[in-house]
Amino acid sequence: MKTKTFQFTSESVSNGHPDKVADQISDAILDAYLAQDPEAKVACECLITTGQLVIAGEVTSKVHVDAIAIARAVIKEIGYTDSATGFSEADAAYINLLHEQSPEINSSVIDGGAGDQGIMFGYACRETPALMPMPIMIAHQLMEKQREVRMQEDSVLLPDAKSQVTIRYENNIPVAIENIVLSTQHVKHISQAALSKFVTEQIIHPVISSYDLKGNPVIMINPSGSFTIGGPHGDTGLTGRKIIVDTYGGSCPHGGGAFSGKDPSKVDRSAAYAARYVAKHIVEAGLATRCTIQLSYAIGKAEPTSLYVNTHETGVIDESKIEEAIQSLFDLTPQGIIRTLGLKAPIYIGTAAYGHFGKANVPWEIIDALVIGQLQLLK
Repeated sequence: MKTKTFQFTSESVSNGHPDKVADQISDAILDAYLAQDPEAKVACECLITTGQLVIAGEVTSKVHVDAIAIARAVIKEIGYTDSATGFSEADAAYINLLHEQSPEINSSVIDGGAGDQGIMFGYACRETPALMPMPIMIAHQLMEKQREVRMQEDSVLLPDAKSQVTIRYENNIPVAIENIVLSTQHVKHISQAALSKFVTEQIIHPVISSYDLKGNPVIMINPSGSFTIGGPHGDTGLTGRKIIVDTYGGSCPHGGGAFSGKDPSKVDRSAAYAARYVAKHIVEAGLATRCTIQLSYAIGKAEPTSLYVNTHETGVIDESKIEEAIQSLFDLTPQGIIRTLGLKAPIYIGTAAYGHFGKANVPWEIIDALVIGQLQLLK
């Protein structure tokens, strides 16, 4: 049989990337509402640019939170405390435009209906222990390592960064890392040669050494040259603009809806988590080595309008039987998803950087042994 060889690339960004700053602020505000009012309905979005942050969206809640104080705390924690690095949380101008949610939207979810129409995808595969695609996992790990190194005393690195990882596959199995691109904001006094050596030794090699892959990847550090102007001063940030970074790095389709700042009545978020939860159980149960799930909803209606299962020719039973099992074992109404996954808790700030999937401490990643047992009976 002829070997099928191809390359696949995914990217990630640091928690100091302007779009991710906006995501983290939106989710921190959401968490603050849910901590005091689990029934709060929140759709919060941010725009951050040179010296200014605009917070906007709709909220229905019995409590009040200080959105600006929350935003300041998030920005400070990320490390933007000096306008010379891209933003100063203490000196910036803040505008809060949050207002009450439309009563028409509120009435659509009050009885458990979906907060909007839409399509959502979930995915799982055997490429990594987390059942995630390898390119996006490595890209995230590079960015997490960048933050770890950056937080060391007297680090030459600054908050804004991006990574990009290209993997070569043979017969759909990852066999080699072919290219790594890592761009990181840095202090002015370091040379590009010294920076490249530092990043390669302190970030890239520690991450990729944990993978048993052949090859000698081409490594590109700051390929555009100097990167001292970054953060919101270098590029305006918006909530919800990194949806492929947030999910599977392009390894499966995306419905288009963003996650951050949205309470779980919004199926853009909760149903995407549910689709991942279902796909992960299918793969963990051994029914397939790759699985894509699509769900769709109509505003105000509780039951999904469709369920699609694709095991990419890796399934051990017919996909129609998997679909029947999903409908029997998983409650995919918005309220069912919220109840199963405990989504009214303030758990979202931890999802707003380095991806929403593949993390061990979020409920949609936790395997239910009873469900696995029921699925394995199908084989």
